[in-house]
Amino acid sequence: MAVKIRLAKKGRKKLAIYDIVVAHSKSPRDGKFIEKLGTYNPTTHPATVVLNTESAFKWVMDGAEPTDTVQTLLQKQGVLFRKHLQIGVNKGAITQETADKKLADWLSSKDAGVAKAKDADNNKKAADKKARFEAETKVKEAIAEKVKAKKIVAENPVAAADVAAAEGEATADAATEAAAE
Repeated sequence: MAVKIRLAKKGRKKLAIYDIVVAHSKSPRDGKFIEKLGTYNPTTHPATVVLNTESAFKWVMDGAEPTDTVQTLLQKQGVLFRKHLQIGVNKGAITQETADKKLADWLSSKDAGVAKAKDADNNKKAADKKARFEAETKVKEAIAEKVKAKKIVAENPVAAADVAAAEGEATADAATEAAAE
């Protein structure tokens, strides 16, 4: 009997959620399965994987073949690395304590990398938000200046000529500075 570890679709169109299941290779995608190992939600950022690693490890060691997507998920969860280490223990190449330590070190470094990536993503979002706010503030101030200039023109036509002359001088000064650079 050929056993596969694969995804079974559970969600709706464009909001798919998958169950990670162990099933006979001849059964349909959403059909009968032997055991449910967890869930996979690719619509979140980053994708959410809830997996019973002990059960998945048992099935992988017993010879269940994961599909390509499930293999990637198992690699990210450390199940396939654990299998690799356990094969070394079974052959006598390393001890069980060494294998457990290597797995724990790998999992801690992976968790640190994920936390660092999340922090970088959050910092980038905060910087983008601040930049958008500053740009919006500049636009708002420019509009306020135009409104103020229109009020001055409406109240005093002589002051309007002074404002127009000042704006012309500021434009000429800015052009001179730009040419100098």
